[in-house]
Amino acid sequence: MRRLLWAVTTAAVTMLMLAGCGIRIPSDPDGTLDAVEGGVLRAGVSPNGEWVRWDEGEPTGIEIDALTAFARSLDADVEWTVGSEEALVRGLEEGDLDVVAAGLTDQTPWTKKAGMTRPYAETTLEDGSTAKLVMLVPLGENAFVSRLETFLTDEEASR
Repeated sequence: MRRLLWAVTTAAVTMLMLAGCGIRIPSDPDGTLDAVEGGVLRAGVSPNGEWVRWDEGEPTGIEIDALTAFARSLDADVEWTVGSEEALVRGLEEGDLDVVAAGLTDQTPWTKKAGMTRPYAETTLEDGSTAKLVMLVPLGENAFVSRLETFLTDEEASR
């Protein structure tokens, strides 16, 4: 019992010390969330049905609306980049993008090169099957991903 009490006390003191040092948990090693809050959300988009469209030089669609609202919740502007999935994933890898929206499902092949949000919605595919939708994010940016996932889940629940 003494060892358990000591372990719990040590863990609590460590957490308090880390909080006092300004360390964010979950971590965000490249500072994506800090850069986006009050700044710019750099969003890559690739047209895909109702989720992402590129009409007359402007993005529209369900995921565009969600990212615009997410940026607003962080007091951020959105800078859109349109491209192929491959080019956008490269932008995530090189640190040029914060998020990619393209009507992607949780079966996306890009998970070795990019992080993926938790599924936040379902869609019906052309063959009639259903799939869970995700967005791509930089690998390791957990605080940013956590905030985005919470927002997307709350947004979907309010529909």
